[in-house]
Amino acid sequence: MKIFDLIVIGSGAGLNVAVGAAEQGLKVALVENGPMGGTCLNRGCIPSKIVINSAEVAEMIDRAAEFGLSASLNKVNFKFVTDRASHMVDADAHSIEKNVRADKNPTLFKGKGKFIDKYTLEVNGEKIEGKKIVIAAGARPFIPPISGLDKVPYLTSTEALRQTVLPKSMIILGGGYIGVELGFFYAALGTKITIVQRNQLLIPREDQEVAALITALWKKKYNLLTNTDATKIEKKGKNIVVTIKQGKNVRKISAEKLLVATGVKPNSDILQLDKAGIKVNKNGFISVNKFMETNVKKIWALGDIAGVYMFRHSANLEAESVLHNILNKKKAVDYYPMPHAIFTSPQIAGVGLTEQEAQQQNKKYVIGKAYYKDTGKGFALAEKHGFVKLIVDQETEEILGCHIIGPEASVLLHEVVIAMKAGKSKALELLRSSVHVHPSLNEVVQRAALNVPV
Repeated sequence: MKIFDLIVIGSGAGLNVAVGAAEQGLKVALVENGPMGGTCLNRGCIPSKIVINSAEVAEMIDRAAEFGLSASLNKVNFKFVTDRASHMVDADAHSIEKNVRADKNPTLFKGKGKFIDKYTLEVNGEKIEGKKIVIAAGARPFIPPISGLDKVPYLTSTEALRQTVLPKSMIILGGGYIGVELGFFYAALGTKITIVQRNQLLIPREDQEVAALITALWKKKYNLLTNTDATKIEKKGKNIVVTIKQGKNVRKISAEKLLVATGVKPNSDILQLDKAGIKVNKNGFISVNKFMETNVKKIWALGDIAGVYMFRHSANLEAESVLHNILNKKKAVDYYPMPHAIFTSPQIAGVGLTEQEAQQQNKKYVIGKAYYKDTGKGFALAEKHGFVKLIVDQETEEILGCHIIGPEASVLLHEVVIAMKAGKSKALELLRSSVHVHPSLNEVVQRAALNVPV
């Protein structure tokens, strides 16, 4: 049996730990069942943003008349759109694997890894032992227990990003991050979409004003069914038929394709964690402390399988901390402030507390809000609805949260993130006093800060 200083399970953010430890002289094993690079590279944030860029271009063509231009989208080469993303990520994954194999440390074990003892794994029948272990095995799409779903062909985000024929119609189960990103992508390129959302609002975990606005806008553009449950699914001819229930009303809807976007499930259940005595919480995520340590000494977990945050940038941060803790004295992960973005239309970004969370925590807060349309650049973009919302502690003036909906929200948010990182008590003043380029979209962030009544 081969013995290693460190075994890393998963080549997404886990690859950062494996390579970093190998560079410091540790003998490292890397276990990966799929293509190298993890969810983000192969079936998540990277390919989705490539194809969504085509949707954004299509949307701007559709809006050409608003800017005095005559233009129309005559043809969609859908295969080119998705192949462009697939070829790029496949090449990157292949390149990563080639480089890892060439270096020989980490030693790559391609296959499913499972614990057979506390520090021993089995991969393709071969046993390997690690003095230390990092579990970064990610998550997979959650498939809800809906009657008939297991008997019909359906897409998850993985398959949706690799379709080569644009469907005429699609039913999307779920109105969270994945549902609104892929829903926008397909709809902008010509698919008639129907979203089935159990909640009253799309992306309900966002600030309620943001969630309410995108819900209202999408109800005008698409067939959005809120407060709706899918109770049965069947195939009739070439279409998928979904029985839905809205209150007491039951009816059927049909479409050419079905996309299941109902969240994710951690891959903890396929690792035989019980053989190592590693604990998971009620949702199956591996329980970790502030150092990303599990309950078993010298075993860490990070990324989606730990479920602290479900972003690649948070996983990278955790990987940095875990590598430090393996090589040096222990250091807790500093998540503050943890931003996120949703690349849909309109674009959404947020950091810190939502207003409903501030209320639940009995915070004494004030709101500063500004609309894109009231700035020169916002008017130039003909942005009618977007806004920046700051939630600020009334006494300390600490920025508790910021939420943006509108063009380039993911970019604008970083101004606030940097201010928050610079100092909790100084962030608001930094946004107010820093000179902003005029006319730029960032002015809407500054105006929201100026509108905070403290």
